[in-house]
Amino acid sequence: MEVWPFTVTGHPTVAFRRRITASARKTLATLLLAMGLGGCGQSPRDPVTLSYFRLGWSQPDELPTANPLERQFTLKTGIRLKNLPVPETTLDQLDLSRKLLESGSGPDVLGIDLIWSGVLERDLIDLRSYLTPEISSLEPQLLPSYTVDGKVVAIPYTVQVGVLEYRTDLLHEYGYDHPPKTWDELESIAARVQAGERAKGKKDFWGYVWQGADAEALTCNALEWQVAEGGGRIIENDRTISVNNPAAIRAWQRAKRWIGWISPPSVVAYRELDTINVFDSGGAAFNRVWGGATITRRGLSRQIHWRSSLQVGKIGYTSIPRGPGGWAGTLGGSGLAVSRHSVHPQEAIELVRFLIRAQIHSSEEEESTYARQPEVHDRPSVSEPHGQSAKSSQQKSGVVSRPSSVTADKYEQVARAYMGTVHSVLTGQKGAPEATAELEKQLIKITGFSTGPPKSAE
Repeated sequence: MEVWPFTVTGHPTVAFRRRITASARKTLATLLLAMGLGGCGQSPRDPVTLSYFRLGWSQPDELPTANPLERQFTLKTGIRLKNLPVPETTLDQLDLSRKLLESGSGPDVLGIDLIWSGVLERDLIDLRSYLTPEISSLEPQLLPSYTVDGKVVAIPYTVQVGVLEYRTDLLHEYGYDHPPKTWDELESIAARVQAGERAKGKKDFWGYVWQGADAEALTCNALEWQVAEGGGRIIENDRTISVNNPAAIRAWQRAKRWIGWISPPSVVAYRELDTINVFDSGGAAFNRVWGGATITRRGLSRQIHWRSSLQVGKIGYTSIPRGPGGWAGTLGGSGLAVSRHSVHPQEAIELVRFLIRAQIHSSEEEESTYARQPEVHDRPSVSEPHGQSAKSSQQKSGVVSRPSSVTADKYEQVARAYMGTVHSVLTGQKGAPEATAELEKQLIKITGFSTGPPKSAE
């Protein structure tokens, strides 16, 4: 069976504190009012209630286990939890998190996307000394994304990496015995399956759907395209800006050609749930999704799991296709943090400890079921960075991180500039050479870094 079941997810400065969106602003106002009213009548003898800003909207499979865990925590400790509403997009989540923290009104515990550690750092507690046993059980490769100037501002809780979801039944029907290994193969297979399905009367069937909206998911997709082409990581770990290069330009131009050919014109407005809905309704052969991995030392490189989908056919998962630069899946995920403004810091840390231990226990249980999972082919180690796995291959492969650590509190500006530029190329507003040159100038202004070539993944 040729399925790869690998599914699937600093200091704020005045210069980049952007105005919160209308929807997030309304949510914030409601939260602050509720917090104010809720605290007026609380006596010292009342049970402690922690406010919890829990991420997970994009992973519906997590939701059934969340409430039982929270009930277990309350039964064990007597501490009550109040879940705060979370916006859908990661930028809105950041906006609201920052506003709540800066207001000093909560939350006590919050989930943060790994790319926002540097942005929220000054309002978060250093958890290193409080959770040493738990940290020692986690995959070390995950900690740098949550460490700012030696301060562990969050504990890794979920891990994701970009992968390709596909219809195994359709591939077999059209004579393919394995999913595409390269972007060229994906284009060829997607075009053939699309033509065949449309000949059956499915006029709205598409070969490949992905997230093309001007949002963080586009940053993840475009980074995978350009790294596979040999176009670098936007900003390299040595603080050089590398995005203005021929390989990155070719990668963006390739994606632009997909639109209207193997991807719908509306893909430039698609977010994660949009592509999932199209794929699950039988409207596409391939979909770029997030795959989940466990957070423990043993689990991250081996244990993998996949989302539940509407079974319109047989579903498989494989790595993001290769290019001249190898295979690259963007690293994603979230961590648990404690606000330094919390009036119940000990109880908040206890909640983080409880949730992390539950996650570790779940990982150990999953390890025992590994042998019963579908066969896995050509699986790179998720615990190794890009270029250090698949050592027997001439092509590099691995997980690639967005440049959030190297840019710290400037990452929001960097991401907005990058995703906006890529989106302008996809929509035809700008040509790729012109756009990358302009982006380079923007990034120099934002970061103060110098330019340089993409670094080899060797």
